[in-house]
Amino acid sequence: MENTREFKTAMVTGATGYVAGWIVKKLLDEGFTVHAPVRDPENPEKLTYLNALAEQAPGDIRYFKADLLAEGSYDEARQGCEVVFHTASPFVMAVNDPQKELIEPAQLGTRNVLESANRTPTVKRVVLTSSCAAIYGDNADLALTANGVFTEEDWNQTSSLAHQPYSYSKTVAEKEAWKIAKAQDRWDLVVINPSLVIGPGINPRGTSESFNLIRQFGDGTMKAGVPDWGMGVVDVRDLAEAHFRAAVTPQAKGRHITSGHNSSFPDLAKALREHYGDVYPFPKKALPKWLVWLVGPIMDKGMTRKMVSLNVNHPWRADNAKSVKELGMTYRPLAESIVDFFEQMVQSGLVPPPK
Repeated sequence: MENTREFKTAMVTGATGYVAGWIVKKLLDEGFTVHAPVRDPENPEKLTYLNALAEQAPGDIRYFKADLLAEGSYDEARQGCEVVFHTASPFVMAVNDPQKELIEPAQLGTRNVLESANRTPTVKRVVLTSSCAAIYGDNADLALTANGVFTEEDWNQTSSLAHQPYSYSKTVAEKEAWKIAKAQDRWDLVVINPSLVIGPGINPRGTSESFNLIRQFGDGTMKAGVPDWGMGVVDVRDLAEAHFRAAVTPQAKGRHITSGHNSSFPDLAKALREHYGDVYPFPKKALPKWLVWLVGPIMDKGMTRKMVSLNVNHPWRADNAKSVKELGMTYRPLAESIVDFFEQMVQSGLVPPPK
């Protein structure tokens, strides 16, 4: 890329995670030294896939012990880093205690990481993995936008601890990041706001909610049909590229909707059927909204009737023009992303073989 900023060492929080794994790969392939804070750097099994990346790349990786919620635990890993990628934040929909399982790790973790950046003079830029969930709460929020499309100017104003707590956690975490960034002037903050992330993982048996969702398309769970629930979709490999470009592009600033496609559950199912045919029990129809409203909360404790009312049969539209113009992003086809993702699940045994 032209007009890029120089840096040699970067820290990536949550390095063993789904999105972070591809960011680490990109950095290593570009020859950078990656500082990877992890819970247990002495556990080689957890680091297998990252070590394999490093062995095949010109860059180097160094591990540090850290805890997202322990104050000061990132200080050692931060030393000598010019750029920090903060990706560590839980992505789970069904929780028993949203405050402790979602809000605190997201908000306090962000505060911990960014205050550590304040104590590290080498840090010049922080790239934060936020979410489109910090831009909107429900698809019905399209009615609140200026032109019927979500943009970086929009903030989620409808989620709370009781309704869409995951989206609420991403909102409060990003607001915390901007508050800390604006209170200093040594480093700048660039935010990446991805939609639903799909595509193969560095770890083929990842634990991200994305794996759980797409697996259910082919294991029979959704055989009867899927709700017509609109959403944005982005390939994890494109998302990693966006993070890298956010780090190396001097003029990058603010938030960036990073989403390749305005899509829906029926669109994802259709792409899988068109590639595989009837080999797997992919859903073939959209379920009636009244049926989803009635049985959805019974089948999935992370779903509520309010969520169904505000999302099912509502389209999702967002403007990704800023990521294209400012970061130079191009997005791969939806079919490529979903097929590559599902094929990895087949190969790794996450999806049972077809009958």
